[in-house]
Amino acid sequence: MFPVPTSLSPSRVQAFTKCPLAFRFASIEQLPEPGSVHTTKGTVVHRVLELLFGLEPAQRTPDAAHGLLPQAWSEHVNSDEFLRLRLDQSQGDALRAECSVLIDQYFEIETPSTIEPVGTELRVEARLGQLELRGIIDRLDRAPDGSLVITDYKTGRAPSPSQQQERFAAMHFYAWLCAETLGERPSELRLVYVPSKKVLASAPTEQTIRFLPRRTQAVFSAIEKACTTGSFRTSPGPLCKFCSFQRWCPEFGGDPDRAASEAPVVYAVPERPA
Repeated sequence: MFPVPTSLSPSRVQAFTKCPLAFRFASIEQLPEPGSVHTTKGTVVHRVLELLFGLEPAQRTPDAAHGLLPQAWSEHVNSDEFLRLRLDQSQGDALRAECSVLIDQYFEIETPSTIEPVGTELRVEARLGQLELRGIIDRLDRAPDGSLVITDYKTGRAPSPSQQQERFAAMHFYAWLCAETLGERPSELRLVYVPSKKVLASAPTEQTIRFLPRRTQAVFSAIEKACTTGSFRTSPGPLCKFCSFQRWCPEFGGDPDRAASEAPVVYAVPERPA
């Protein structure tokens, strides 16, 4: 009833396990979603840091980062995601100012001139049977001892101790992809929470990543079954109030089959400014 995906990312694997129906809407039917201020800030700041680490170490200064913000901002303001926010000039200026604050906060966490990046926005891929597993690493570094370190920037709130294991799930997936792609398992995984100026770290081991192919295969089998039967179950919980597709969820009296025709209207992209 639905095409079976031929590739998956760590975030998509997690998305299916959290709510198969939301996965269907976002990943199988690829329906549009409303813009998000939080996502926009993350996109812009990630881009600034990507550009920053393209400079020579001595040039990676706060002034240089702020000088890169106009480029990162201009690249994003005409995107569908940004236009769906429907911000006026003052709201857009305020959002840009928040991105500037995040840049200052980043420099209170790391000293980029001392970091040796192997790559930024680095694509890693591996095959698992007929399935392609892929991901994009924010930054892959070479540590002073010669080992690899994966760093992921976060512009949201740092998780509580009880939530940290879940947040590292995708990172361990990236460690496995690195081992498969580069033949080298990273020694450390780092989640850099910029607003709270907090860094969480974990060390992947053979034990923590060896079960990932088996678990992913099991998730893919469930996805394949859902696509062929058309049965994507719901998974109601506290996060439902943040779901873009709540109006089409049967848990809230909606009809999933109407989403494909209605979502593009509800979340239509406004006309681009001349």
